[in-house]
Amino acid sequence: MRISLNWLRELVDISMTPEALAEKLTMAGFEVEDIEDRRTWADGVVVGKVLTREQHPNADRLSLCTVDIGAESPSQIVCGAANVRADIFVAVATLGTYLPNVDLKIKPAKLRGVESKGMICSLSELGLTKESEGIHIFDETVTGALTPGMDVRPLLGLDDAILDLTSTANRADALSMVGIAREVAALTGATLRLPEPSVPESQKTKSVSIKISDAQACPAYIGTLIENVKIAPSPLWLQRRLLASGVRSINNIVDITNYIMLEWGQPLHAFDFDSLVKVAGTDQIEMGVRFARSGELVKTLDGQDRTLQEQALLITVNDKPTMLAGVFGGEETEVSDSTQHVFLEAAIFDSAAIRKSGRSQGLRTEASARYERGVNWAGLETAARRAVQLILELAGGTITAQETVDTRQGSLTRSISLRLERVREVLGMVELGDDVGELQAKDVEHTLTALGCELKSTGSETWNVTVPPYRYRDLEREIDLIEEIARLYGYNNFSDTLPAKTEPGYLSIEQLISRKVREAFRGMGLTELIHYSLGKPGEERQIVLANPLFTEYSALRTDLINGLIEAFQYNLEQGNGALNGFEIGHVFTQEEDLIEAEAIAGILGGDQSQGKWVRGGKDQPMTWFEAKGILESVFDRVGLPVEFQPDRRDPRLHPGRTASLWVRGDRLGTFGQLHPQLRQERGLPDEVYVFQLDLEVIIRHLETDEAMVPVFKSFSTYPASDRDIAFYASREVGVSDLERTIVKAGGKLLESVELFDEYKGDRVPEGQRSLAFRLVYRADDRTLKDEDVDPVHQKVREALVEKFRVELRS
Repeated sequence: MRISLNWLRELVDISMTPEALAEKLTMAGFEVEDIEDRRTWADGVVVGKVLTREQHPNADRLSLCTVDIGAESPSQIVCGAANVRADIFVAVATLGTYLPNVDLKIKPAKLRGVESKGMICSLSELGLTKESEGIHIFDETVTGALTPGMDVRPLLGLDDAILDLTSTANRADALSMVGIAREVAALTGATLRLPEPSVPESQKTKSVSIKISDAQACPAYIGTLIENVKIAPSPLWLQRRLLASGVRSINNIVDITNYIMLEWGQPLHAFDFDSLVKVAGTDQIEMGVRFARSGELVKTLDGQDRTLQEQALLITVNDKPTMLAGVFGGEETEVSDSTQHVFLEAAIFDSAAIRKSGRSQGLRTEASARYERGVNWAGLETAARRAVQLILELAGGTITAQETVDTRQGSLTRSISLRLERVREVLGMVELGDDVGELQAKDVEHTLTALGCELKSTGSETWNVTVPPYRYRDLEREIDLIEEIARLYGYNNFSDTLPAKTEPGYLSIEQLISRKVREAFRGMGLTELIHYSLGKPGEERQIVLANPLFTEYSALRTDLINGLIEAFQYNLEQGNGALNGFEIGHVFTQEEDLIEAEAIAGILGGDQSQGKWVRGGKDQPMTWFEAKGILESVFDRVGLPVEFQPDRRDPRLHPGRTASLWVRGDRLGTFGQLHPQLRQERGLPDEVYVFQLDLEVIIRHLETDEAMVPVFKSFSTYPASDRDIAFYASREVGVSDLERTIVKAGGKLLESVELFDEYKGDRVPEGQRSLAFRLVYRADDRTLKDEDVDPVHQKVREALVEKFRVELRS
């Protein structure tokens, strides 16, 4: 947005230099990328009156002029412009003047043997236009009385400075002079002077109907018919303001619509009413707003015939397309020099609808940029009245019809609760002269009131803040108000020193445990893997994205195992061998609400050994017990007592080689071998194992003081006493259940239990298996004797018989 300082000073009472204003705006979040100081473009250029014009004696295309520039005597200037003549007022660059736009310093010179002292300038040489057909001639009827020697800068709008300002996407109000004026007033405390257009008089002798097909796409539409207007060039003040803002002047009607867009941020469009009648084929006009039908055509102002898609939003007359609503006007109904009657459109269009409509044609204009950010819904009537007022002043005419369709619902203001305690908590300390202190309630009230908010106290240091309509879109929560307080109070006024007492950083319990578990898996030779949290859709309770970038990444993953299987397969296909790895990441499921959890998963398989020549070059697959041993070693390393129970719930895993993992009654996860069918489909080795653990369960059982603080326990210096026990047990009984019973019955003297033999086959009762355990007994204070061990061992035997009905063999 290009901000004219002269225009801004008409809206807000400021006397700051361009540099000081740019600094204040930048500190408030509006980056000023450039300052275009137009005062330097014509420093030394004055008004001159051409007294005489004669033909150059040595050149056919040059003129010899005497020009009164307010000096003691007229200057002789050689001019090459065809439109120079006597008795006109022109812009003259005097000797010593530097023109930066053409990089020229005016010096005395001889042109074809004739001395020339100065240069009569065109607008292009002064930087106001890119090209000029001749020198600029002042019109006294427009500029007023002229005196030779006057500074031309006020006459040409060159006594101005332009700030090239960039605003953030949430500040739609900053795309207007009124919005910037409000901001400057809030920052400086200056008086705001916004134009207040009156309701124009009208003679409603005609009627124009309006039909809105989609109220969400167009919540409000004001159509005004003004007859008997006079199309002419805009007055100089209007042309200069448009030029300063980077907008080309066309004619008074079009220039007014552009002017209102720049002033209020509300795009408008003017139609030639007679052209609307011609397109409609009748003088009974119905203006409409609807989405295009696929294949419809409209010819835009750039002369292109555009084939429309269904997301294009149109303005129609009697259902015939005339233009792309809020984006680009139509050529058939544009205002031209022959226009006599004008239909002025002022409307609000939905941001998303305009964005999709513009993208469907690859178009983005000044108007669509404002609609996409969101115009001020409460300012529509003001902008429409202001535009009508200017049209009546500059082009004449009479209002003969006006129609409004308004489906805006609800209040355009919002109330937000604000706590001073929260403001201080977020923003911290501020500098108060040489001291440092907290923001006071009066500072908060003064800052928000300057922004146009209304504050009502609701208790001790709390307020109910009513947001003005023009900030309705970006001030939605308490934190937004706090940001505004910081921005206007000044980021540079907040304390940048650290507190006197600092606290060293530390890791949380959760972080410590996660690192400990991660190190344990790495210590067992597993590689840590990282995958996207998005994957393919098709699973139960899966959350699918509404607008994915790729189909392969269109749903949130429900577990980590699928990604690990694909990684294992990819490594094999690339010739990298088997992959032993693990991953820690988030998984997501859809119940009544979205459930997010953190999990650990891993994959094991393939032959990792070197020197396979001893086996004839053949791979030796990892066994169940080797894979289970790796997992158990990790559990032992972190101090997690885990039990394995048979499980068949996961169809991806072998039904007879899958276990659920439990910690003190809490389900930890699953461990098992991949199902043979899945292994064959993926071309994987004979035996591949996967596991997935719930990290929250691990943290819950390891965050206790007993688990986190290691306790030293010395080795016993006394010898151990071994006992073996063998028995027949039902195949339905798990070894973990047997071990738990043995440990409980063995008490403090039992140091360890180890299964060392299992047999199934001949001479074993049907449905049973033979198991043999080695029990090690040891005391810390003495050498155990038989009379110490035998009663305990007998108690173990009796517990097994009583609970599991085992048949003892030894």
